[in-house]
Amino acid sequence: MIYGRCDTVSDKDSAHDHGHGGHGHGNGEDGPSWTRAAKMLQDASPITVPEGASAMTIHVEWEPGDPGTPPHRHSGPAFGYVVEGAVRFELEGEPERVIEAGGTFWEPGGDAIHYQDGNALADARTRFVVTMLCAPGRPMLELVDEAELARRAHLRAPRPTA
Repeated sequence: MIYGRCDTVSDKDSAHDHGHGGHGHGNGEDGPSWTRAAKMLQDASPITVPEGASAMTIHVEWEPGDPGTPPHRHSGPAFGYVVEGAVRFELEGEPERVIEAGGTFWEPGGDAIHYQDGNALADARTRFVVTMLCAPGRPMLELVDEAELARRAHLRAPRPTA
């Protein structure tokens, strides 16, 4: 299946299912080539898009061991794909995890704090692409200060032990 819950293709003349079944599209067995060319990597739900949002896609490249952006938040949801290396990813309320090349991540935006997005590798570069939806008049990224981190410490998932 190349399309998830979001039905992005309308084909009134086709008997194929474009989103909720396994009737040909994306299974590599039948249908026109365009139905086999795409592979769904991520299907995030539910998402909240700020009214009047704009979207931007950025390419991020971290050198070996770079810790990445300090704790921050985005005004709208963000969707990412790791092109090379491995990203150490931690979102408020979720345990820290490592996403390797070919993997995806998403965050809801809004109030949630994004604690980590750095290079999980000490000996290699990491690159990822992320598309973010931004609320009008708000910055794409807002750093979170130490006082707020302290007030919200109870919302952070337990830290891994060494």
